[in-house]
Amino acid sequence: MKARIDYTNVPEALRGMYQLEHYIHNSGLEESLVHLVKMRASQINGCAYCLDLHSKDARALGETEQRLYVLDAWEEAPFYSEREGAALARLTPSPGSRKAMCPTRSSSAHERTSMNRS
Repeated sequence: MKARIDYTNVPEALRGMYQLEHYIHNSGLEESLVHLVKMRASQINGCAYCLDLHSKDARALGETEQRLYVLDAWEEAPFYSEREGAALARLTPSPGSRKAMCPTRSSSAHERTSMNRS
């Protein structure tokens, strides 16, 4: 698996992503919540690269396997806080907007390549 866009060739995009990351990490949100939100956005987008990346980041900060496995059905699970639920609820996609948030989802060639893993 690899990223679908080589951001080294698009410095403006990379700069914007760094600025967004800086803002998010200085917003007062707990790192654990930031990673849950990124993981949920990746589920909605169906991006294997991002799911792999964000699940590793979340686990490195102590997130449990159980909470990551059940994240797709967070509304029915008893182990997400009210604050986490409020943040996750904001990610509910509107009809037709699925996969619109993922910056790595732009190359259909990469999608075909990532589907043919060995």
